[in-house]
Amino acid sequence: MSFLQSDSLRIFKVKDFRLFIMVRLFLTLAIQMQFSTIYLQIYYEYSKDELNLGLIGLAEAIPFIATSFFSGHFVDLIRKKRIILTCTFLLLLGAIFLYLNAEPFFHLLRSMGMTALFSVVFLFGIIRAFIGAATNPFLSQLIPRKDYTTSATWNSSAWHTGAILGPVLAGLIYGHNNTLNAQWCHLIEVLLFTLSFILILRINNSGAPELRDQKESILDSIKVGIRFVFKTKMVLSAISLDLFAVLFGGAVVLIPAFTDKILHLGPEAYGLLRTSPAIGAVISAFVMAVYPPAKKAGVALIWSVIAFGVFTILFAWCTNYWLACAMLFFTGAFDNVSVVVRHSILQLMTPNNMRGRVSAINNIFVGSSNEIGAFESGVAARIMGLVPSIVFGGGMTILVVLGITKINPDLKKMDITKI
Repeated sequence: MSFLQSDSLRIFKVKDFRLFIMVRLFLTLAIQMQFSTIYLQIYYEYSKDELNLGLIGLAEAIPFIATSFFSGHFVDLIRKKRIILTCTFLLLLGAIFLYLNAEPFFHLLRSMGMTALFSVVFLFGIIRAFIGAATNPFLSQLIPRKDYTTSATWNSSAWHTGAILGPVLAGLIYGHNNTLNAQWCHLIEVLLFTLSFILILRINNSGAPELRDQKESILDSIKVGIRFVFKTKMVLSAISLDLFAVLFGGAVVLIPAFTDKILHLGPEAYGLLRTSPAIGAVISAFVMAVYPPAKKAGVALIWSVIAFGVFTILFAWCTNYWLACAMLFFTGAFDNVSVVVRHSILQLMTPNNMRGRVSAINNIFVGSSNEIGAFESGVAARIMGLVPSIVFGGGMTILVVLGITKINPDLKKMDITKI
């Protein structure tokens, strides 16, 4: 069955879904470009220290985790379109602030230095708690249940396409003239956030909240969501696998230092290296759009995370630029398999009136692990050295997979088509 003959494209007949995917693409592109530029500014303009790269992740993770406990409760009560619209507007304001901070004429803002960059990262942590909790539940309301797995694949494809282009653009523009062109990177982000805001306005579905059987306090609401995740063994196992894979396999955050100290290249080489995992993820997504990992989802999940750990270790030993790109390509390709399987499980097994809370808890587990993993990678690189810290992360990822499959042997038998 060819790609064009498959049912994968049928979902694009839904106008709101088409708009949602475009929003997902442009928002991701803007956010990835923004963070790539911030990483480059921190490393090349202020301090060539891996720990500072890790501190960026911590600056986002702390407000994100603290806010996520409450964001899911409100997402289940408020129209999700309104939440995403508000978050996008705040992201736009943050991008304008970064542009002014990089603009030579605004001396007062430029004197803030790293403080300005970390302030925007902190703000983004709060915003991401809400937009992350609202995005997947909103998607579930735009398409019929039978298309959940297909929608998860295209949603992942849009995210990874943005993740490909964002670092490449940031690396090329910033690497061309460093400080002066940081402002051009942030100006492009302003335009992308504006376009996203306009596209969200065009979505007809407001993402109305599902009615609850009884009124709950915020604390009780949070407890219900946490209880559901920990009682549902497959959901907990899938989330845990992704959590530890990202927590220990956070080599991506060290790419500026790896490019400089191991490959001995400048910031212009950063873009392709940083985006290689996303390229692998997009190609993986297109394969899964035609051959979805449904009947053998458990086996696919387990082996994909193991492969992610293996290629992370191989990346650490690379001294050739193109070989390093290839290893990162495969980490992204296998990581995306686990992402699609996890999203499918969450969509299929979560009751409609709990999607916001479960999505928020998933984000606390998986979303914050990106940033905490970045901090862990920075600290490990400072203590163990750059290459040993990456090898350690990949090895720990593999050990975690073996441990979770030992605790929940039914995971390898999981069949999404029977959920």
